Amino acid sequence: MEKRIKIAVDAMGGDYAPGEIVKGAVEAARKFGVEIMLVGTQDKVAAELAKENVSGLAVSIVDAPEVITNEEEPAFAVMRKRKSSIAVCATMVKKGEADAMLSAGSTGAVMVAGLQYVGPLPGIDRPMMGGAFLQLAPKTIVLDLGANVGVQPYHLVDFAVAGSVYARTFLGIENPTVGLLNVGAEEGKGNDLTKEAYSLLKKSGLNFIGNVEGHDIPFSRVNVIVCDGFVGNILVKFCEGLGRVVSKWLGGELKGKMADKDIETVTSKIYRLLSPGEAAGGGPMWGVNGVVAKAHGRSQAAQITGAIDQARQAVESGFVPQLAAELEKVKGKISAG
Repeated sequence: MEKRIKIAVDAMGGDYAPGEIVKGAVEAARKFGVEIMLVGTQDKVAAELAKENVSGLAVSIVDAPEVITNEEEPAFAVMRKRKSSIAVCATMVKKGEADAMLSAGSTGAVMVAGLQYVGPLPGIDRPMMGGAFLQLAPKTIVLDLGANVGVQPYHLVDFAVAGSVYARTFLGIENPTVGLLNVGAEEGKGNDLTKEAYSLLKKSGLNFIGNVEGHDIPFSRVNVIVCDGFVGNILVKFCEGLGRVVSKWLGGELKGKMADKDIETVTSKIYRLLSPGEAAGGGPMWGVNGVVAKAHGRSQAAQITGAIDQARQAVESGFVPQLAAELEKVKGKISAG
């Protein structure tokens, strides 16, 4: 019998934890045949799990008695509290008790847990986050979306490598194009960071097409767009807000012209098309020596199910060793150039 993939799920992280997390994780176990280990406060997780039909499913609870409160800085607390749900999930990956982990908790805490407990991938000193960005542009991914606010030019090359491997693995694009997000399309545009990164990307051997601008994203002009996490996180939050306000505005404009049910269908679709959190529910944090996946903090059950599927695919495809091999090849070309 084929080995069942084991995924540790942080049941306590996210705006709708533990209820929506548990619900989405159970659906993932049913839909994808993965083994789910729900990590969190035993009694709270058990109460939510009791509401679900888990007959025939591989779903269990792993107690994590320590809680990271809202008053604590998550990135520091996850190092101090080794029995918190995020820390326990990451430790399980490190020990081989889980093939992957997923959390909708603090991005900083997940990043620190990945580095502290799982360890960095050789050749990378900064984990990165990115993936499907907009349903309007399903063949375009953006890295980094918030894990790295201040970066060096070579970090943008790392993002480009990770994005290229991601596009081949998850989107089936054999030779993905790579673009550098900038204030203009011409070579020489931008600040010192983008100018130096442009030079490195030209030598990388990747399918680098040059600078791209913000308006290129929804038109899918390029498969992989790289930027620092400061810019990437602003993009995410802007699109989230845009999705909400456009949906609300459109609902008002259509009021009385269509049936309320039809208006709800249209506005919900617009929101899903514009919201990065709806594109895939989340995705792996690349750059750690294991599969550590991050779901959007506002994720509900459907998004949690989708993020678990991303983690499953990352394990099945051997994404981590593929990324390590590609990084070594690209850095060799840059050094030779």
